[in-house]
Amino acid sequence: MRKTTIGGQALIEGLMMMGPQNIAIAVRKPDGEVVIDKRPLPAKTPITKVPFIRGGVNLFRQMVVGVKALMYSADFVEFEDEEEQKPSKVDAFIERVFKDKGKDAVIYASVIFALALSVALFILLPNFLVGLLGIGKEGSGVIVNNLLEGLVRILIFFSYIYFATLLNDIKRVWQYHGAEHKTIHCYENEEELTVENVRKYSTKHPRCGTSFLFLVMIVSIIMFSFLGWHHPLINALLRILMIPVVAGIAYEIMRFAGRHTDWLIMRIISAPGMAFQLLTTKEPDDSQIEVAIEAMKNVLVEGESDKW
Repeated sequence: MRKTTIGGQALIEGLMMMGPQNIAIAVRKPDGEVVIDKRPLPAKTPITKVPFIRGGVNLFRQMVVGVKALMYSADFVEFEDEEEQKPSKVDAFIERVFKDKGKDAVIYASVIFALALSVALFILLPNFLVGLLGIGKEGSGVIVNNLLEGLVRILIFFSYIYFATLLNDIKRVWQYHGAEHKTIHCYENEEELTVENVRKYSTKHPRCGTSFLFLVMIVSIIMFSFLGWHHPLINALLRILMIPVVAGIAYEIMRFAGRHTDWLIMRIISAPGMAFQLLTTKEPDDSQIEVAIEAMKNVLVEGESDKW
């Protein structure tokens, strides 16, 4: 079985694939045509190769790339009336203040806002809610508090994903997510990238971003338990400071699991995240698989192995 680090992201009626050298975005336009945007992968810095540090750095880096791809795919959305196509006052303000750098400013602001919201919702809120219970801060109380905090965090995350699946537009995104995984499976099994070959593979994959987020929550339960239980402000500060450490450990575990899918212990570690993908991936139709194949073909490097 071929080992690869190629991964992707579902977009609005399209898909992005990140290969060893290039990024390819494939989007199906309303008229049925598939457009391809191929770009070189942003140059890696030495810090992106340092184990346990690269996890947090790569997460931010990939979020920036992902937002850019999402904005690109949104350009092909057809609006119901021309009025919606007019730039908003916010767009006009950004254009006036930032000029040529306006789009980059929006992208980085979006990523920072998304990270801040994620920290508030999945890190700080669970700690605050458990703190309201007034459980002791010593001895077994520390263990109980941290276990409850982890449970609340998982419940919030599960609820967030579940309610997102109820939106029709998100269902289409989940189908493209499934097409991405199927195509990567087909490539890893060294089969020709055709709709017929891709269709037979699973929509779940151990290197999925959903699995990574779930793994982050599990690692956070373990790591935060060593911090004790203090005043809410101290708890919040300690958890924020530990986020890069948690992300780094989760990244290395997922990376190792992706290389050793045949190991029983790795399959056990990956199992919860794989199960969670029942919510975040759906069976795609053939037209969505075609888009995923086009994106994949445009990041493959002939004659060069995809090194870990």
